[in-house]
Amino acid sequence: MQAIKGKSSHHLLRDYRQLRREFWGRHLWARGYFVASSGNVPDEVIAQYIELQGGEAQDDETFQVTE
Repeated sequence: MQAIKGKSSHHLLRDYRQLRREFWGRHLWARGYFVASSGNVPDEVIAQYIELQGGEAQDDETFQVTE
């Protein structure tokens, strides 16, 4: 992960000069990283969840768990 963050930071700062000015003396990425698994959830369900973020809250009565 360190190599990915290091290389991407190098390329971003090289290609986008405004980032270099904005992050002068600071780190572009946070020191740590987070990894999580979605388990046995199809990609379509995850995509739908992301699309609905920030939308209206759904009624609890429509919530269903299916196998």
